[in-house]
Amino acid sequence: MFKSDVFQVEEVDMGAGDIEHIVRGGRDKFPLLSKALWGIKQIGVIGWGSQGPAQAQNLRDSLAGLPITVKVGLQQGSKSVEKAAKAGFTTDNGTLGEMFQVTSESDLVLNLISDAAQVEHHERMFDAMKFGATLGFSHGFLLGHLNSMGLRIRPDINVVGVCPKGMGPSVRRLYEQGKGTNGAGISCSFAVEQDIDGKATDIALAWAIAIGAPFIFETTLRREYTSDLFGERGVLLGAVHGIAEALYRYFIMECGMCPESAFDASVENITGRLSPIISKQGIIGVYNGLVGQERRHQFERAYSSAYWPFYVLMQEIYDEVRTGNEIRSVVMAGERLKRFPMGDIDKTSMWKVGERVRGNRQYYTGTALNPVTAGFYCAAMMAQIDTLLENGHYMSEVCNESVIEATDSLNPFMHHRGVAYMVDNCSTTARLGTRKWGPRFDHVTMQSALVNFAHADIDQKLIDNFKEHPVHHALQICGQMRPTVDISVVG
Repeated sequence: MFKSDVFQVEEVDMGAGDIEHIVRGGRDKFPLLSKALWGIKQIGVIGWGSQGPAQAQNLRDSLAGLPITVKVGLQQGSKSVEKAAKAGFTTDNGTLGEMFQVTSESDLVLNLISDAAQVEHHERMFDAMKFGATLGFSHGFLLGHLNSMGLRIRPDINVVGVCPKGMGPSVRRLYEQGKGTNGAGISCSFAVEQDIDGKATDIALAWAIAIGAPFIFETTLRREYTSDLFGERGVLLGAVHGIAEALYRYFIMECGMCPESAFDASVENITGRLSPIISKQGIIGVYNGLVGQERRHQFERAYSSAYWPFYVLMQEIYDEVRTGNEIRSVVMAGERLKRFPMGDIDKTSMWKVGERVRGNRQYYTGTALNPVTAGFYCAAMMAQIDTLLENGHYMSEVCNESVIEATDSLNPFMHHRGVAYMVDNCSTTARLGTRKWGPRFDHVTMQSALVNFAHADIDQKLIDNFKEHPVHHALQICGQMRPTVDISVVG
């Protein structure tokens, strides 16, 4: 259990005596921020990628009226200078500067540059920091890299993590949506890696509350980067990409659907129909909501056919992340990408069909949930959940990384803009992982899961385990700890 001198720590029973501790955020906690951040005169937000714009603006808005400057640090000549200026961060008003200069003068440094840039610049950034300052991450990638190299962060600074359970645009959009609503924002996990003065925990919690987190869960940076890298290669991105492409082809070739109907039965079902159900009712809500014995029978066959092939693949992905292989793969790609940038995937015929479907959704509204797609997608979620639990991750982290982040952040954006758009516009680390593992999910779906679906019987023991799984209770609890408003991605 962690302790806070400023914020109330609550005990939560995630089920079967699994006790975790959280802090409840919200705008009503803003008056406590000055105490938690006492002695901090400047927060340096380094980078303007996915998280940088959201966190810089949210911090500035939440800390308005306090004697704390939020200053953005960018590389000399960065193309993001104009974007930061449009958001109000300029050299003229003292809220924009060169990143190492901002690092050297800040009391709290939020390192939000890309993973590759963190690896490239970490020594200079560490050297630039003031003695006794606090270094913050929203992803533990750099720590994973340092661990794999036998290196450590200098011992005279605090090191904390605040990791939003959603991409940067969600962090900003929900914060803005909820300016008149307490508890509107993206929940975060937090971690304290080094605490030299006893203040690190409260600084991390204040950071999370200031960027809008309605609930804050405890983790470690090692657990965070492991579950995060694993999750984006699994259900969050890689699995959605691979399973959707395989099912799209299956519905055309084996079921005789036209391309638009096949896209609707695969991609639209995952991002548009399954996600709201799972978000509000949990994974078991998908099964309970299927009307008719035949539809439940199809779900059970699909789930039984897909769970074990997905589980084996999830185990492989987790091992690659846990051992550092996946991190090394991303680091090694850095120089290669300078010569050969990744191409986009949205030029293929399937994703062009998706553009037509999204543009004419009135013709597809009301189509029933496809039980085969539902069974495959839920099997992938459960395989990821079981892999994380077997490796000792907190149940709250498992729920957030495998379910809530997907249904409450990524999938709504993919439904609005397209899976291909997300795959082409996420972080370099995620793009590399999705391109590496998405095809493996495609292969496993086509070569194993769909073959099983055509020939195998329902595995009743597996279905019973699904129905009785403790994650369903945990998701009910986590469902009470979600934003007070749904994210709106239109507009």
